[in-house]
Amino acid sequence: MTRVASAPVERTVETDYKIDRKYVFVCGLERSGTTLLASNLAKLEDCTGFKNTGVMKDEGQYLQDVYRNDPKFGGAGRYGFNRRAHLTEASDLLTAENVTRLGKSWHSHWDSRKSICLEKTPGNLIRTRFLQAAFPNSYFIVIKRHPIAVSIATQKWSLTPLHKLFEHWLRYYELFEQDKRHLENLYELTYEDYINHPARHHQDIAGFLGTHAPAVEMEEVSDAHNQRYFDRWERLLSDSRWKHYHRFIAAKYDSSFAKYGYFLTKDFRTTEEKRQAHGETSFASGCLYCLAANLVMFPWRVIRRTQWWLERQLRARSPRPIKTIVKRLRA
Repeated sequence: MTRVASAPVERTVETDYKIDRKYVFVCGLERSGTTLLASNLAKLEDCTGFKNTGVMKDEGQYLQDVYRNDPKFGGAGRYGFNRRAHLTEASDLLTAENVTRLGKSWHSHWDSRKSICLEKTPGNLIRTRFLQAAFPNSYFIVIKRHPIAVSIATQKWSLTPLHKLFEHWLRYYELFEQDKRHLENLYELTYEDYINHPARHHQDIAGFLGTHAPAVEMEEVSDAHNQRYFDRWERLLSDSRWKHYHRFIAAKYDSSFAKYGYFLTKDFRTTEEKRQAHGETSFASGCLYCLAANLVMFPWRVIRRTQWWLERQLRARSPRPIKTIVKRLRA
């Protein structure tokens, strides 16, 4: 956990609305616990978040048209590689007109009686400086989760090879480490610590925001999800057809993740045993494994994205009565 109370703000934009509000942005990679955390923080006293907005996961990125949303930069596990997705106070998008439009888009979904306005979008982490310049009275809450859990969970619907998801995790938080020195108000926590001490973090964050944690039931947290992904990682290293690929990327990226307090080999018995028994996978062989993983995933990703595009087109062109029937069937 880290708190930053004073940092230089290099550029802001003058606007004439809602200057008495605090703007809270919950940030972190997809599958890092941002939805759970934001849901609980929205229950703090005098705090309002997005709910029943009709957009995916009630994320603010889909309620505005000032900047492009993350899927347009490649989606989960990929958008952090796109330089255009990284916004700072130097962005051409930072104009008084855009800030006013952005604020109006979000305020139409916040409770106007509350003074602490909370927005959750994973990609906020590489837009912190832009958001701070747009909303000077802003607060950032950043949650980080073990890259194994994040990457394996993300792979289910991004269909991206694990080594690229590891690289995306590293790139994403590398950008944040560069940006956070510019932030005035920052609170950092890990998913692992949050699930072990949720009440403490709720109290600390409430104090950070100048409010109180009410005596209401918060959404339950559990470490079962992390363990499920760790067990999956053990199987990938020991029993899968691609075990040599997974052992190679575990060894390749382990030292990079160690800088953030996470490990791909140290805490996993199978990895150490296999490395000692069979030695390291050669660099050339490892590169071939990564290339093969890219080639295998590519057609599946194309098929999935085509399927999603067709579904969106069908929903957009369907008559209203049909849409109503579909919604009722899904309810």
